[in-house]
Amino acid sequence: MAPRANWKGFLRIGELSCPVGLYTAASTSDRIAFHMLNRETGNRLHREFVDSQNGKPVERDDQVKGYEVGKDEFIVLEPEEVAAAVPDSDKTLRIEAFIACNEIDDVYLDKPYYLTPSDRHADEAYALIRDGMKAKKVAALAQTVLFRRMRTLLIRAHDDGLVASTLNFDYEVRSSKEVFDDVPSMTIKGEMLDLAKHIIETKRGKFDPSAFEDRYEAALADLVKAKMEGRKIEKRKAPERGKVIDLMDALRQSAGGGKKASTSKKAAASASKKPAAAAPRRKAS
Repeated sequence: MAPRANWKGFLRIGELSCPVGLYTAASTSDRIAFHMLNRETGNRLHREFVDSQNGKPVERDDQVKGYEVGKDEFIVLEPEEVAAAVPDSDKTLRIEAFIACNEIDDVYLDKPYYLTPSDRHADEAYALIRDGMKAKKVAALAQTVLFRRMRTLLIRAHDDGLVASTLNFDYEVRSSKEVFDDVPSMTIKGEMLDLAKHIIETKRGKFDPSAFEDRYEAALADLVKAKMEGRKIEKRKAPERGKVIDLMDALRQSAGGGKKASTSKKAAASASKKPAAAAPRRKAS
């Protein structure tokens, strides 16, 4: 069964228009989900909103949104007032600008979608936009009303299609300066940097998401299966904490020099216990 589009509209560049659909590219629907139950009866539990003062349940028609302006002081917003704030949508994804792919700051990326032509008559226009972006190595910035909010999307060529990622607004992204200000400024040089580069080179690989393992999800699946089969559940051992060791030793061991370093240390210790040997005489020239 073909997936259902989350949104349908038009991708527009100037006078060029192409009917498109947005499809969720990443989903958590396949994760193991749990329900809260009554331990005594085994029945599912349901949440309900209760008044914080009298503890009584509040009917749906009496529930309204409120903005806190002070302690226990709120401005009430009626449903029709909130609905009036939703921007009008003409179902058009307008490309405002093209930017170089290397200018994209990934920290602003929010959620990815696949963007496909929603009409076979649009295939040629779609391919023209995709191939033009590939040739110029650019991504497109576009805006539209998506899920009741005005959103900016970054559109990029991907395989034979296009991927559109919603972008976080600037006010939603914390400044890196706030976080990195306390990181001391230092420059690593010499053997330490050479060892680090060597380790990175030996660990080179390719991006292969199929190799990523969700160990928590796998453990939950094993737990559920064991419970269904009535098997005894064995407690997992807690992982050992890493020992604090010298940074250079750690780099050498990571680079494959751990045994060599260890052997040289033993030799040095052994030599210090033995009496010094006489220095060999030089042969007469």
